[in-house]
Amino acid sequence: MKLGTLYGIGVGVGDPEWLTVKAVRLLGACRHVCVPRARAAADSTALEAAKPYLRADAEVHPITFPMSADRSVLEEGWRKAAEEVLALLTRGEDVCFLTLGDALLYSTYIYLLRALKRLAPDAPTVTVPGITAFSACAALTQFPIGEGKRLVTIVPGSDDFAEFAASLDRGGTVVLMKVGERLQRVLQELDARGLLERAVFVSHAGLPEQRIETDLRRLLGADEKTGYLSLLIIQAGDGAEGRR
Repeated sequence: MKLGTLYGIGVGVGDPEWLTVKAVRLLGACRHVCVPRARAAADSTALEAAKPYLRADAEVHPITFPMSADRSVLEEGWRKAAEEVLALLTRGEDVCFLTLGDALLYSTYIYLLRALKRLAPDAPTVTVPGITAFSACAALTQFPIGEGKRLVTIVPGSDDFAEFAASLDRGGTVVLMKVGERLQRVLQELDARGLLERAVFVSHAGLPEQRIETDLRRLLGADEKTGYLSLLIIQAGDGAEGRR
């Protein structure tokens, strides 16, 4: 039997109105929808965003991805996830795999896609882009990401603080994703550099609990949970003209 097609669908940041027309069409056509989760009891923001467009008889398949620093554990988890998807594809069924943001930007879909291609190199795959978190946050705050020839640096998280500091040294626009519990340390660094007034903060973009701060001093002293599902966009200098 001919293999079905895997559709990797970026659903954006969580607002159902921000899905692409192509994503909506495919979600309405596919009966099998796979949703990544990091632990067995985890809710899926991606699924909530896609729900309005799923067909009535859609079957949702939660796929658990391991949270580990051990590369061998990760590889085994990705392989098992790919086997689950391949089992559906070998029945001739198409599968939509949901992921927040864009499917090829710091996404679990990247690992699934690679693992699937190792198991079945000829498996048909189609990737549907989604609105990235920083694009959504820029729109919500009307804060330009790229302007003129200014450099744009995306820092995937605040774990490597040295890399974050180096990105500020390079100037241009810096996008710090997944701020997390290090929010206060990040704010202190921005304050020391005189950049608090040249940055915006958004958490839970597109969701009911969305928070937008254009005055980052309001965040000083906030608890560590404030940085969850959040990002910062910073104009770090080198001819920056300020917000518009």
